[in-house]
Amino acid sequence: MIKQIRIKDYILIDELTANFHSGLNVITGETGAGKSILINAAEIAFSPRVSKDVIKHGKDKAVIELVIENSKHNLSAIFEENGVDNFGNEIVITKEISPNAVRSRVNGTLVNQDFIKQLKTYFLDIHSQHQTYTFMQPKYHINLLDTYAKDLYGQKLQDYKEKFKEYQQMQNQLEALKNASDMTENQIEFLKFQINEIDEANIISATEDEELDKELEVLENAEKLKELTGTSYWAINGDDGSIMEALGKIKQNISKASSLDDNLEELEQNLIDAIENLREVGSSLRDYSQNLDNDTERLNQIQERQYLLERLKRKYGGSLQSVMETFENLSKELNAIEFSTQNIEELEENIAQTRKKLESTAKEISENRKNYAHVLSALVQEKLEKLELPKARFEISVTDKELSSDGCDNIEFLISTNVSEDLKPLAKVASGGEISRVMLAIKSIFAQSDDINTVIFDEIDTGISGKASQSVADEIVELSKYHQIILITHQAIIASKAAKHFYVRKSQNDETKVDVYVLTGENRIKALAELAGGEINEQSIEFAKSLIEA
Repeated sequence: MIKQIRIKDYILIDELTANFHSGLNVITGETGAGKSILINAAEIAFSPRVSKDVIKHGKDKAVIELVIENSKHNLSAIFEENGVDNFGNEIVITKEISPNAVRSRVNGTLVNQDFIKQLKTYFLDIHSQHQTYTFMQPKYHINLLDTYAKDLYGQKLQDYKEKFKEYQQMQNQLEALKNASDMTENQIEFLKFQINEIDEANIISATEDEELDKELEVLENAEKLKELTGTSYWAINGDDGSIMEALGKIKQNISKASSLDDNLEELEQNLIDAIENLREVGSSLRDYSQNLDNDTERLNQIQERQYLLERLKRKYGGSLQSVMETFENLSKELNAIEFSTQNIEELEENIAQTRKKLESTAKEISENRKNYAHVLSALVQEKLEKLELPKARFEISVTDKELSSDGCDNIEFLISTNVSEDLKPLAKVASGGEISRVMLAIKSIFAQSDDINTVIFDEIDTGISGKASQSVADEIVELSKYHQIILITHQAIIASKAAKHFYVRKSQNDETKVDVYVLTGENRIKALAELAGGEINEQSIEFAKSLIEA
């Protein structure tokens, strides 16, 4: 769930921190006050693309930070894959929007937008009049049905999916074998020639060419190196006027001085250490100079080796790493070719037997889906009646499709809200008020089985009033037992059910500002009274109190 939203320099907000309740969170305020800003901020935090227009006028950047409490999902694998620190149950998502860039961080680590988009599927579900709700997407319907019925056929479905992966792998292998078997004898001979050419080169490593370059540079400059190191050695250790001779005299003087003042003992020791280090440097320079020879034979060997490696690099990818990878790929291709016709026939037989088992399992799963679809359709329709849609018809359609990773069924939610209309796909329901109630009905039924933490409703009361408002309020309260709910409403009946009530106010002095307050006590009663009656008076106050006490 969303524990906290922190916003800075976003649209009309200077700085804001809002802490949310685990149950029902309601946002109210006057029309045009900016109630959707909090919801939009939550969505933007998870969005791959963000308009720079959200930056507050005169500011350099906008920052949105969400603190998420994760109690349902094990995200260790995807966090590790993206190099994100795992802080246990708490996840901090930060979106920084500047004129030149949009950056997303998770637990302080910069991440790509695909990762942020993936996180949204775990934590956030938004429904507004201008956005497509998750449940309206047909591709999501099969997952909803399977999740709800997981205790009945969940394990069977999981086994099926694993077996289907094996089936696809065998198909890919068969295709590769058949493609390989179609090669001509000349193509096979050329393949073998390429493999032998690389193999006979005996490439030591992907950096062998770089190591040879370094060795060649030393050999080509052997005389100069010998002169430089030899001269340096004699400067350090020569017979007359050398550095070591001068340092020896200095050491004698310091030794005499330290015998007179023990404060110089540390300096004396430092000098002794320096002399010893310099003696080792001189010794190393002498050895290096003496061992350095003009090895013409080795020079020729390196040049010949470089010519061979350069030729291979030009033919097979431009680098030794590419040459080595090409060798591996060509070897695999040759191994595949060398499979006999019997291997192909055996694989074809295994594929046929596996498909037969998959078709049988898929048929069993399909029967279970059809049974559960019938039961769930009735439950959703019953819920729609409670939400003042007595003429609505709801059906979970199960139709055949080609065998795939999730079975052989197309699943789609169909609905008709009027007696005179046929059942249509859920996404084609036109009325805003009907959509809101249909979504509530479906969400309530599936609430205990789906894994989305937070559901946001933007003005769910659009197009409803009277008994429908009360029904929606009751259903939202029920839904909030299983999910965190954040909603914008204009209805006092719905707002009165909130575990936490936010009030949005816009002020216009030197500049336009939006502030968000948490309402409690008398302030909340006044806000509910204003929602209910349009003004605050004795009658609306009493009505507001009755709503809270109900």
